[in-house]
Amino acid sequence: MGELKVQDKEIVIPGEVLAVGMDFLPANGTFREEDKIIASEMGLVNVNGRLIKLIPLTGRYVPKKGDTVIGKVVDIGLNGWRVDIRWAYEANLGLKEASSDFIDSRRTSLTDYYDYGDVIMAYVVFTTGSKIIDLSMRGPGLRKLIGGRIIEITPSKVPRVIGKQGSMITMIKEKTDCKILVGQNGRVWISGAEPKKEIIATKAIRKIDEESTADGLTDVIKEFLEKECK
Repeated sequence: MGELKVQDKEIVIPGEVLAVGMDFLPANGTFREEDKIIASEMGLVNVNGRLIKLIPLTGRYVPKKGDTVIGKVVDIGLNGWRVDIRWAYEANLGLKEASSDFIDSRRTSLTDYYDYGDVIMAYVVFTTGSKIIDLSMRGPGLRKLIGGRIIEITPSKVPRVIGKQGSMITMIKEKTDCKILVGQNGRVWISGAEPKKEIIATKAIRKIDEESTADGLTDVIKEFLEKECK
């Protein structure tokens, strides 16, 4: 019979034994050593049935195929754009993936599509090692983000900001009447009709980032929003 040595949402350190026995299965941030499941990094325990994984408490963003990210255009070349996605190397947005339209760079200025400093919601379609990351703008919701404000949070806290089935971010949107997009690279775009509401949404998201391990976080944020939005 397996034995769980920690509780769900408990913070653990590398080398800590999370479970003993073969009834549990190791997932992200854990590994098996004989009949033990051990933490390989510092993180928040997540127990889902037999599966044990860790949600990292710190760490930079590492691009993966399938990620939706918020990037900033930092350079323009003959064949596309270079985009900062909070990674050591800039990502590439090529002409074919920049729009559903055909872009003829010999007749059209690329700045007509995306200019220096533009903020975009894009999709990671390809990665090779750490240096080559290709983006696409061809998909639902992928676009240039106009107006609003950009904030940055710890990438590993993104799931907490979004919440189960989008519950946390939906609550913030409804209470503040703001449009909010969250990139998996830890960038968040907030756009509201009133600057005051944008500020409240910003404070709520930063509060989640800072207090992500707190018990009853949803109730804490709900109470905060109700107080601030009066």
